[in-house]
Amino acid sequence: MDMRTQAIPRAAGLALALMMAAPVAAPVAAQGWAVEDLVRAEVLPGWRTERGTHMAALHLTLAEGWKTYWRAPGDSGVPPRFDWAGSDNLAAVRVHWPQPRVFDTSGVRTIGFEHELVLPLEFTLHAQGDGATIAARVDLGVCEAVCVPVTLTIDAVLPPGAAARDPRITAALDSRPTPAADAGLRGAECALAPIDDGMRLTATLTLPPLGGQEVAVVEVSDAAVWVSEAVTERRGERLHTQVDLVSLDGGALALDRSDLRITVLGAGRAVEMWGCPAR
Repeated sequence: MDMRTQAIPRAAGLALALMMAAPVAAPVAAQGWAVEDLVRAEVLPGWRTERGTHMAALHLTLAEGWKTYWRAPGDSGVPPRFDWAGSDNLAAVRVHWPQPRVFDTSGVRTIGFEHELVLPLEFTLHAQGDGATIAARVDLGVCEAVCVPVTLTIDAVLPPGAAARDPRITAALDSRPTPAADAGLRGAECALAPIDDGMRLTATLTLPPLGGQEVAVVEVSDAAVWVSEAVTERRGERLHTQVDLVSLDGGALALDRSDLRITVLGAGRAVEMWGCPAR
């Protein structure tokens, strides 16, 4: 899973029919859990878009009381990982994350989904008029009182041609965070200050309240940069959030401001923005 579209090497051949995702439980079995008791997975085949891409979805159904995680799961969460090697007629994948929930358990914040997750996946194909075979490994964490690593293997076929839009996928797409400009963002500025092992980022957003306890999440696409949990405070129309950024390899930290992604999660609403100009 990349923050932007993920490129896929060209593969050969075509596919003809839809198959359900099949979970593989090796990491779970070692801990005494049966994967099918925790999470069930299927691929929703979706439709061809006006752009010639194919919109499908991974549908996860979780056992009662269990949850799984968003792309930025919090310090104690397990981020999902996708490996699309072995797919056929697949050039790139874009993951469209719906708005997650914020969980606060004994003072520990995690971000994710409970009950079920419909995760829209937009596939760019090498040959737009043909079908495509999807072969993927998905590593994720599912948690209740304990957290269990789960590996799912997905084998599915995306049929060519037009198809009706699946309301489950369209509902998930509609629940994505709103671009901040469309949500009334009137200003944004970021200040960077050095700390012993990296940088401290302070962002100030002039944004109408989203309701409830607002939580900001700051992301960068560089996996070698650790971003701390944000401290967020609202003062009138301004939302202030602060994070620390640390290079995991101990090297110098070079930050591209245009690569910053800030998502604000509120009560039933979320907004996001890319980039943050200097104060």
